[in-house]
Amino acid sequence: MAAAGVVSGKIIYEQEGVYIHSSSGKTNDQDSLISGILRVLEKDAEVIVDWRPLDDALDSSSILYAGKDSSSVVEWTQPPKERGYRGSEHLNSYEAEWDMVNTVPFKKKPHTNGDAPSHRNGKSKWSFLFSLTDLKSIKQNKEGMGWSYLVFCLKDDVVLPALHFHQGDSKLLIDSLEKYVVLCESPQDKRTLLVNCQNKSLSQSFENLLDEPAYGLIQKIKKDPYTATMVGFSKVTNYIFDSLRGSDPSTHQRPPSEMADFLSDAIPGLKINQQEEPGFEVITRIDLGERPVVQRREPVSLEEWTKNIDSEGRILNVDNMKQMIFRGGLSHALRKQAWKFLLGYFPWDSTKEERTQLQKQKTDEYFRMKLQWKSVSEEQEKRNSRLRDYRSLIEKDVNRTDRTNKFYEGQDNPGLILLHDILMTYCMYDFDLGYVQGMSDLLSPLLYVMENEVDAFWCFASYMDQMHQNFEEQMQGMKTQLIQLSTLLRLLDSGFCSYLESQDSGYLYFCFRWLLIRFKREFSFLDILRLWEVMWTELPCKNFHLLLCCAILESEKQQIMEKHYGFNEILKHINELSMKIDVEDVLCKAEAISLQMVKCKELPQAVCEILGLQDSEVATPDSDTGEDENVAMTSCPASTFQSDALPVLGTSGARDDNTTQISVSPNVSRLTPA
Repeated sequence: MAAAGVVSGKIIYEQEGVYIHSSSGKTNDQDSLISGILRVLEKDAEVIVDWRPLDDALDSSSILYAGKDSSSVVEWTQPPKERGYRGSEHLNSYEAEWDMVNTVPFKKKPHTNGDAPSHRNGKSKWSFLFSLTDLKSIKQNKEGMGWSYLVFCLKDDVVLPALHFHQGDSKLLIDSLEKYVVLCESPQDKRTLLVNCQNKSLSQSFENLLDEPAYGLIQKIKKDPYTATMVGFSKVTNYIFDSLRGSDPSTHQRPPSEMADFLSDAIPGLKINQQEEPGFEVITRIDLGERPVVQRREPVSLEEWTKNIDSEGRILNVDNMKQMIFRGGLSHALRKQAWKFLLGYFPWDSTKEERTQLQKQKTDEYFRMKLQWKSVSEEQEKRNSRLRDYRSLIEKDVNRTDRTNKFYEGQDNPGLILLHDILMTYCMYDFDLGYVQGMSDLLSPLLYVMENEVDAFWCFASYMDQMHQNFEEQMQGMKTQLIQLSTLLRLLDSGFCSYLESQDSGYLYFCFRWLLIRFKREFSFLDILRLWEVMWTELPCKNFHLLLCCAILESEKQQIMEKHYGFNEILKHINELSMKIDVEDVLCKAEAISLQMVKCKELPQAVCEILGLQDSEVATPDSDTGEDENVAMTSCPASTFQSDALPVLGTSGARDDNTTQISVSPNVSRLTPA
């Protein structure tokens, strides 16, 4: 452990209100509480954990007391002047999360057992710092036992004083440390976290890459695979492969198998080989039968929607309406209404009056949450590393928003400002999840359609209820989806799967971005509106988005195999499909695949579970749905349609070449942040 001198470096984590209970009180029933500041710093490629008292002199006025018979809970007393301006409403339940990012000054509880020792030399006695490489384990407190505390044990078996977190909890510190070391529960004691307990293959995989000139890049990918994937895959060959190999391929080339191992390690625990994955049956070659021809209809019109609403505003025949939306999508003028139902913001059986009351309630709730982060001072934000990190990530992502849509043109565009405000408010709504890169991609189409800050927020919150597993730290949702996608693809074409595995591409890591943000960067802005509203119907089966992935991969199979693409070429080819995929063609093929599977009498149980076919067949519109027989239908198009305009389906069954561009409502230009 190094001497506790002044340490400079980049601050990764900083928290005041971290105390040492020194047990230096004059009687047995009190602890002296030494208030300090805890920091994690990066300095010269080393990570330092540093704690020191807030007051260098550390006289008796800086020591607070807690009775041992009170389970370490101090009866804090608020200063009168502070009590006056904050008001009683501060403790309202809706401000519970707000308290996490607000610093409330307190004075110490008076005691009558004599003065505390001054500890004027306390700095040398209590201050400490150590390198993260010297850390052996971290012991945590039992849940529900007073303040959160941590005890650091170093590799030379030095045990440091317990650090008690009086403001907030210790989770933020653990999160910060996990960016640099792997922590896992001790088999003997779940309260103890062991350092660097990762499996041997993961450790070796990254140790073997230490000699690469782009090691800093690798560390970035290791610590934040979301960022690496989102940014890196936009220029996949330059960002990943050229960087890892260096400028001279002859001296820095690595075998594709090592590269595949590197990518797979970015998602801990990911194993695509179903024969080795517990709980998965081996998918053998099955005759799925002939694939049916699928037709799509015109988008649901405002007139069709209105016909399905009763006098009180309830939607009639909801199942039929969902089927119509699945088969044709929505006309743009209808999206602002219909999306609120599809996303669950409005209940399908609600009346117009009930929806009006709900909007009033949700508007009040939204602006209360928005006021929370708007009221955070610069000084307060400095003390809250998580909120600071959220704001930084949001600002970066908002600045990278696709400007090809006029709604988001220009640096000071109201749409961009509202994107920022909604995402910051979402951090108040779900502080634990907060903000993860990629969320702005999910929000921008919603705000474009809603043209209203509050409605866009609640639609986004509903969408995140579906998508939150994609953004959780352990990536369990992404791991599950990649495994399920591999299962489906193997059933559809085991030969193609075997080819991908032979090229070290069996992990399907190139589909990561597709799944993470539901194809947002693969289709044009207007095409993604169509794709999302179709998926939100939850038809024709569970996990329909995985069948969309299969449809895209199936379309690219011939080129990949005939040209003998290897690991690098496959990734490059899939990445370059962005903005070149025909949304109507993919929807046709994916639906046809679902119909083909449901008709198969020998469908493996694993596939049935993925598609939710255990108890019911795939739901598809048929002649009994009550649809207008005059609605125009079209077969799956054979050629690629590439346009920023929505396709118009003519009565002849083919697209009208005279496509029309959707115009933005005049209200958009008057949008201003609240």
